[in-house]
Amino acid sequence: MGYKVVVAGATGNVGREMLNILAERQFPVDELVPLASRRSLGTEVSFGDKTLKTKDIDGFDFSGYDIALFAIGSDATKKYAPIAAAQGCVVIDNSSLYRYDPEIPLVVPEVNPEAVDNYKNKNIIANPNCSTAQMVVALKPLHDRAKIKRVVVSTYQSVSGSGKEAIDELWDQTKGMYVPGQEVEPKVYPKQIAFNVIPHIDVFLDDGSTKEEWKMVAETKKIVDPSIKLTATCVRVPVFVGHSEAINIEFEEFLDEDEARDILREAPGIMVVDKREPGGYITPIECVGDFATYISRIRQDSTIENGINLWCVSDNLRKGAALNAVQIAETLGKRCLKKG
Repeated sequence: MGYKVVVAGATGNVGREMLNILAERQFPVDELVPLASRRSLGTEVSFGDKTLKTKDIDGFDFSGYDIALFAIGSDATKKYAPIAAAQGCVVIDNSSLYRYDPEIPLVVPEVNPEAVDNYKNKNIIANPNCSTAQMVVALKPLHDRAKIKRVVVSTYQSVSGSGKEAIDELWDQTKGMYVPGQEVEPKVYPKQIAFNVIPHIDVFLDDGSTKEEWKMVAETKKIVDPSIKLTATCVRVPVFVGHSEAINIEFEEFLDEDEARDILREAPGIMVVDKREPGGYITPIECVGDFATYISRIRQDSTIENGINLWCVSDNLRKGAALNAVQIAETLGKRCLKKG
């Protein structure tokens, strides 16, 4: 016996990816219902070899459904997630709405699978921010070995993290650079993204950091260890899909780069590609469509006593969003619901 599953926001980038990954990983589905807003009602989406028409989320009865994957943004989630949860359906939410609620588990299955056991608090599980998800997959096995004191991370985040409009803006601006009279002014971003980088993701906070940077700090502490000190600089780059991160890690005790490489090779969800030669590393374009988080450029940091540098790349629509949500559903099923 399989699960009755709902995908809310099934017509968006992440929602469609959730449908793809549910099919690819052969999640045990007895029935799947794609939901969307009324303006997208009846839009066809693919689930494996099936074509399904979306239903209206407004007024949908979640009773009898086991799991709802939400990819509809914080405002809509605030309205519909409590309804689904109250009707007995476990919500796995991709928005930022519930990530910092102490009663709601924030889960990356390779890192803290036991946290899903607390879903009963509110019948809701939170999916972390895309930039956090791939980073903590790399941090956790190293933290288990040598205990991390401090992390300095700089991100290089693709435009797909901002949605379809951002992908279109990069595409149109890039074309417009070569066709006089077809230049495209920035709308999604405050400055031109084509052939540029923007050190600004989400809103600015009083201390000068952005909310994206704050999210990485707060979520790492909740998922891995509250004692870890972390500082982040988050940057949007003209890449369609795939987030990259340069991560500097300071440990409480010495960790040799060769041992770190071996630990990461054995860690779940990670692929190490680290040859010290031209092309012996992974870039965003090579990770698109893959489940893994890729680690390259592992090396000692000689400027501190116990330091390691590494390069971390992942498909943000997959591990950063849809894949992690489906992995949470798989973990919930195995540990708690026990169907399929």
